[in-house]
Amino acid sequence: MAIHVLFLCTGNSARSILSEAVLNHLGSPRFVAYSGGSKPAGRVHPQSLAVLTAAGIPTAGLRSKNFDEFAGDNAPPLDLVITLCDSAQLDPCPVFLGDFVRAHWGLPDPAGVRGTPEEIAAAFEQTLAIITARTGALVALPVEQFDRPALAAALAKIADEHAPTPVSA
Repeated sequence: MAIHVLFLCTGNSARSILSEAVLNHLGSPRFVAYSGGSKPAGRVHPQSLAVLTAAGIPTAGLRSKNFDEFAGDNAPPLDLVITLCDSAQLDPCPVFLGDFVRAHWGLPDPAGVRGTPEEIAAAFEQTLAIITARTGALVALPVEQFDRPALAAALAKIADEHAPTPVSA
């Protein structure tokens, strides 16, 4: 039976989209990933698609969507919900209720980076690298053998071990 994971952020155009694509790429068929946002941008950021394509990760079917799609009677069953908002940047975390294990893997939003095309691309590449490391660590876990508290602790440890490098001013 697959482990269903929902990645949440605010706009669902970058961090959560990247996480959905990477986990589906690395973890299929054992993991099935989805993404959603509390205030979806309505489109996937073009740089998200570019960085995924450059990494050889499929982008078909990716779309910006409201997390409400995952709360109704027809929603897939969720085992894990991982928020990606960046509390250091005062990025509001979506609140999503249900019976699943919760984790927080905060990341700065690369869609908010302003600068040269090279600087923007670098922000997306760094975000993808962190997400790839985190999702790779998740896929390596014997998730099915953990009880809920142990799984929550393991997910928190993944976030700590693969934390973003602070950008110097």
